[in-house]
Amino acid sequence: MATEISSSRFSTGSLILPPGSLILPPGGASRTPLPTHILIPISLIKMFDADFHGIRSLPKNVVPLTSYVLPHYSKTFLARLCEQAERYDEMVTYMKEVAKLGGELTVDERNLLSVAYKNVVGTRRASWRIISSIEQKEESKGSDKHVSTIKEYRNKIETELEKVCQDVLDVLDDFLIPNAATGESKVFYHKMKGDYHRYLAEFASGEKRKGAATAAHDAYKTELTPTHPIRLGLALNFSVFYYEILNSPDRACHLAKQAFDDAIAELDSLSEESYRDSTLIMQLLRDNLTLWTSSDSAEGEPAGAADAPKKEEGETAKPAEPAAAEEPAPAAAS
Repeated sequence: MATEISSSRFSTGSLILPPGSLILPPGGASRTPLPTHILIPISLIKMFDADFHGIRSLPKNVVPLTSYVLPHYSKTFLARLCEQAERYDEMVTYMKEVAKLGGELTVDERNLLSVAYKNVVGTRRASWRIISSIEQKEESKGSDKHVSTIKEYRNKIETELEKVCQDVLDVLDDFLIPNAATGESKVFYHKMKGDYHRYLAEFASGEKRKGAATAAHDAYKTELTPTHPIRLGLALNFSVFYYEILNSPDRACHLAKQAFDDAIAELDSLSEESYRDSTLIMQLLRDNLTLWTSSDSAEGEPAGAADAPKKEEGETAKPAEPAAAEEPAPAAAS
């Protein structure tokens, strides 16, 4: 009899069926989707299926229970708990450990890792924007004493931001990108890499800013089908990079419009499962185009309004000023 995974007493002669796996009873009369991970001893399968010839004959969604799977499952489960409890720093820790176990992450695990880092860095970026806005207001008042204190606190936030960004970049370079087997995952990770270099460029100056901007530009240069949600998200974030970091509104608008037009041309080829995600990002591309073109043409606009910070995927705090849209964070399965 199959049992739920709730004990540490497992043998390597067992299998894990992930959620959504199908149980096909003898004769193949019906299929029942699993609501949770199920542990099934191989010996039990052999009792009911005379044609079972070992691990290689199993469907792809049936995973052998090994020393890799157990800690992998445990840490992913803990990361989901952290997400529900909104303890994102701990969520990052668990997903880093999953990445360091090696192998290709599933789409769900990939999204968990992305959500974790986006929330950790997002709160600090929102804090940095608010503090920077307050600093500018105090400078305009000539309040040197307050400015000095605020600047010191801003530097503290920047140190935290730099640490988080460098952490995710190290995980990407050392584990995730080398282990990426599919084109989709490679694009996803390079997009992440571009995003976090861009975040570094937001508050860096001089050569550091130039280096981060160059690294972001290089990481964003990847390819997928025009309607793929990851490619559209890449184009969305890359266009924001041109607008915010390189101060190139013309190139930003050109990239966003090109991505939107290319996707429109192939909209009929969209699969049902990616239609919602793709059309959502296409709408964000169009929203940014509308915002940027109206900002360029507006007269008598307050200084700095056109350069208002953009909303980032997974941002948890409200920015100090109105923001253009950017790709939403991927939803991790619960």
